[in-house]
Amino acid sequence: MSAGQTAGEVVRDLLDRWAASLAAGRADEIGALFTEDGLVQGFDPVPAFGPAAATAYYAKQPRGLTAEYELLSARWLGEDAIVAYAGVLFHRPDGDVPVYLTIVAERGERDWQLGHYHASKLIEA
Repeated sequence: MSAGQTAGEVVRDLLDRWAASLAAGRADEIGALFTEDGLVQGFDPVPAFGPAAATAYYAKQPRGLTAEYELLSARWLGEDAIVAYAGVLFHRPDGDVPVYLTIVAERGERDWQLGHYHASKLIEA
């Protein structure tokens, strides 16, 4: 549905750009990955929306933060949207944090963007 790309290829490209910007500490580049009304639900107690919120969220993360992900599922919701689920291991200076990440990728005018980003921290039972 996207010039011969699979849903997984589209999502991997988007998450690769997110992870590279995160590792480089470029919060503004992460913000640019979000749609104008894109949900940003990281570890903050309340959700936020849009590129400015994503930039602010990632700007306050510790230096040296990186992320490794494993794409677990990606499927088309139509020609212009993909829902995906990934396991992510955030490497923080104070220790690793495993999460599950749910995203909705939306086709923008120039590229794919994050319309929904929800991280769920894994807690040992």
